[in-house]
Amino acid sequence: MTDEVPEIEPDEPAETPEVSDGPLKVVVEARAHGWRIDHYLTRLHPNFSRAAFQRVIDAKGVIVNGLPVKIARRLRVNDCVEFRLPEIPDRTLPPEDIPLNILYDDDSLIVINKAANMIVHPGRGNYLGTLAGALQFHFDKLSDVAGKHRAGIVHRLDRDTSGVLVVAKDNTVHAHLSSQFEQRTVDKEYRAIVWGEVSFDRDFIETHVRVSQRNRERMMVCPESGNSRFAATFYETLERHNGFSFMRLCPQTGRTHQLRVHLHHLGHPVVADRLYEGHAALWMSDLIENLPDEEDEILIQRQALHAFRLCFDHPVTGKRLEFEAPLPEDFMKALTAIRTHRAKPAPKRK
Repeated sequence: MTDEVPEIEPDEPAETPEVSDGPLKVVVEARAHGWRIDHYLTRLHPNFSRAAFQRVIDAKGVIVNGLPVKIARRLRVNDCVEFRLPEIPDRTLPPEDIPLNILYDDDSLIVINKAANMIVHPGRGNYLGTLAGALQFHFDKLSDVAGKHRAGIVHRLDRDTSGVLVVAKDNTVHAHLSSQFEQRTVDKEYRAIVWGEVSFDRDFIETHVRVSQRNRERMMVCPESGNSRFAATFYETLERHNGFSFMRLCPQTGRTHQLRVHLHHLGHPVVADRLYEGHAALWMSDLIENLPDEEDEILIQRQALHAFRLCFDHPVTGKRLEFEAPLPEDFMKALTAIRTHRAKPAPKRK
């Protein structure tokens, strides 16, 4: 998730949760046959952790074919699942007058160009300065199917990933958009600057991923197992420079930190990715040897990853919509410096 998908957050407190007022219903599709019920619900609503859904199941808030189920219940094709979403423990989420770069706005949805260093919704220790708080200030009508603290939020971008993000104004639109993400009919395209010169012009990265046992904030590539999830990314190398590549990335799945962990696995981590690359910034001195200290400067101080394009069907009109967010200033500053100082010489004519 994004990349696109979602920041890792600590589980909510381990008390029996409140649940949403209205039940939701879904019929299990063929590809979910054999999945555990908690896994399935987390896939449908990735804004909530599996632990949160497990507590709802324990509170008999999930019904399959008319009967409450246990966490270990395996689903079958055409099972009828009725459930209530977890409610985040009540905390005040004040509307915040934070400027938003709005790419599109109608009666059904909003498309935002999210700035870097903005958390999408509140988590432990991060209740202010979020996109959710800004949406509360700027819009009177937002979906509430994901809870009070995630009003309108259909999907997420990591805190330091900039770019296109869609927001729902009512619950019907929210459900329709969520279904498109789940069915993988949403086209997502990112841009990234990575370390090293990627060998292939284009290729697929297909792995399984899970949370790292050494660092719970990180994801890692792993063998297929019960707690791993399949992740697939198509990539294209747009430019190569001495020691760097400019990439086009199209995630086919939406796992936590997917693009960042896949590029790290490829041996070409995202520039200035503190978590996976170990450096929190790219400096001019990283490009130019023996640069005097007084001439040094930071080019980008967050992971060089941008959600460039998002394409989906409008939930009401059915029209295919496409949105692009221009590369932000810090990203362009880094890319321009790399093009200038690390450009490869043109091949000699024979």
